[in-house]
Amino acid sequence: MRKLLKRVVSLGLLGTLAVASLAACGTKNNSTGSDGSDTASGDGTFLIGGLGPLTGAAASYGISVKQGAEIAIQEINDAGGVKAGDQTLKLVLQFEDDEADGDTAMAAYNTLMDKGIQALLGTVTSGAGLAISDQTSADGILQITPSGSAADLTKNPNAFRLCFTDPLQGQTMAKYAVETLGYKKVAIIYNNADDYSTGVAEAFESEVKALGGEIVAKEAFVTDAVDFNTQLTSIKGTDAQIVFAPVYYQDAAYITTQASELGITLPFIGSDGWDGVIDKVVDTKVLEGAVFLSPFLATDSDSAVQAFVGKYKEKYNATPDQFAADGYDTVYVIKAAIEKAGKTSSADLIKAMTEIEVKGLTGTVTFNADGEPNKGAKFVEIKGGEYTAKTVE
Repeated sequence: MRKLLKRVVSLGLLGTLAVASLAACGTKNNSTGSDGSDTASGDGTFLIGGLGPLTGAAASYGISVKQGAEIAIQEINDAGGVKAGDQTLKLVLQFEDDEADGDTAMAAYNTLMDKGIQALLGTVTSGAGLAISDQTSADGILQITPSGSAADLTKNPNAFRLCFTDPLQGQTMAKYAVETLGYKKVAIIYNNADDYSTGVAEAFESEVKALGGEIVAKEAFVTDAVDFNTQLTSIKGTDAQIVFAPVYYQDAAYITTQASELGITLPFIGSDGWDGVIDKVVDTKVLEGAVFLSPFLATDSDSAVQAFVGKYKEKYNATPDQFAADGYDTVYVIKAAIEKAGKTSSADLIKAMTEIEVKGLTGTVTFNADGEPNKGAKFVEIKGGEYTAKTVE
């Protein structure tokens, strides 16, 4: 494989990575097109490559993105496809499992490139995205991450993001804690081995201090931790008024459950990684009152949202989360870029990205020259075991 061999030579890990690459290339179940085919794009089609975790601890995110993207592609194709100048194209999705791991993501990306993808939807998580960002830039392919929030994911001119950045999330939640809620003493619990969690935590801490607040505890844990009693006990021993946990949903479930068991009654606030946490706890009471950021809420009365929710439930027998909506919107962004460019070359698509406006499920979005989206955020509160919209002045 062209790019895999280049990487193997550069890292001097030929034996190990050659085996890994063969395993990845031999996997068919995660690399089928949206119509069930296993072929690259041909005349009259535009092949979108997808990267995200379909297995492992973060699988919920990748599966949601993939499924949301599939619904968008079906809608677009059923409506006649995409106009690129005088050509009409059908969209095809080729999605690979990156396990939310950098090395796996590189191998999966090379598999997609060998299949002839014309744009990349992915990655879903920040760490995997950072691992491949320089290679996608060297290849010059349009890359749009639906949900990767690390700041450096958009450092290269070919890369754009649909979701909020880590700094924006941290700053927004700090203002919510200090200015809206009036809390001055704040505790943080975060994963110091994860780019996403660390990035949001650092931005939050800086903004809290700038607003006159105090971080009275900053407790770290590592990936795959299941016991948070030490960190929570330390927080319990402080005069913290609120706990900020910029973590993924499984960690949020463990943390809130164990906090309840320790008798901690402090309010919890989180980042967008909390989406999906309700399904991960035994007793939803441990989540009561928790607030986190999200660009999408399935109970939104908006007609487009409800149409999407209905299609998603019918096809997958599940309620879509923000990651499903991110995947859906990203496909429509790619469609808009193709139509604006009137061509399918990566250079033309990348140029078109700053010239489009897309009204999506996660809000109306435009993109600046730095690859960042311009759109608003939504606050979600967990009440009575359900996600509810929260109005924040």
